[in-house]
Amino acid sequence: MWETIGSWLLEHGIPILIVIVLSYVGYRIAKPIMHRFVARFVQIRGKGRRAKEELAKRSQTLSGILTSTLGVIIAFIALFMILSELGVDIGPLLAGAGVLGIAIGFGAQNIIKDILNGLFILLEDQYNKGDVAKIAGIAGLVEDVNLRRTVLRDLDGVVHSIPNGQITTASNYTRDWARVNLDVPVAYGEDLDRVMAVINRVGQELAQDDYFGKFIKSPPKALRVNNFGDSGIEIKILGDTKPMKQWEVTGELRKRLKETFDKEGIEIPWPHVKLYFGQPDKSLNP
Repeated sequence: MWETIGSWLLEHGIPILIVIVLSYVGYRIAKPIMHRFVARFVQIRGKGRRAKEELAKRSQTLSGILTSTLGVIIAFIALFMILSELGVDIGPLLAGAGVLGIAIGFGAQNIIKDILNGLFILLEDQYNKGDVAKIAGIAGLVEDVNLRRTVLRDLDGVVHSIPNGQITTASNYTRDWARVNLDVPVAYGEDLDRVMAVINRVGQELAQDDYFGKFIKSPPKALRVNNFGDSGIEIKILGDTKPMKQWEVTGELRKRLKETFDKEGIEIPWPHVKLYFGQPDKSLNP
């Protein structure tokens, strides 16, 4: 009995072990090579057009998907080699797998739709891991993306897994550059030219700040009188920032505008109601 087991191990066990070890080592070697190849390819394609941060996110997304696909392919090849070594006829298995694939294809059309849509998302570079995007009506940080689904984490920390087949519109908030887009209300009695000059001064000071200056591409400045509101006049402020930094810069701009308006005596209005009782009836007075 032991001689039979030893003979089997020498004849089949060692080749099976070699297949497993070579598959594992091959995957471990191919993984960093694939990552470097994808990073180089993305860098060449995007050189001069995309920021380094954008290229890094693109590279991370593509390399993750390609290495996962490569791992599945290596696992299937190793499995069939092991079955062949065990004496299993893999011909019928391959034929059966083809028939099973067709049957699954008819019964899993949604999965096929997810994969096809995911392929176009990746090829068209609609968004990558690390972007902030609004997808299928949900806004959040893209934590993962593959051929079948996209994972978002919103501002409340909730994780949303969205099948790619349900994505018809994807809005990327952090592609190449971002923008400060702010409406600031002031009282109707204020001198608008003076108010705009103060806003532009604050924007310039923010752009020259040691910390916030490196996030700003063009200083925030007053663009126009945007609206006559119920309580005040709204002034549109625009400025360009680096991706992912528009919210931090906008928050600091609001803070500095409030402090400066208080110092300059510029009124920020709040909702109020003016009561009018009409003209008094003089016939009632003695």
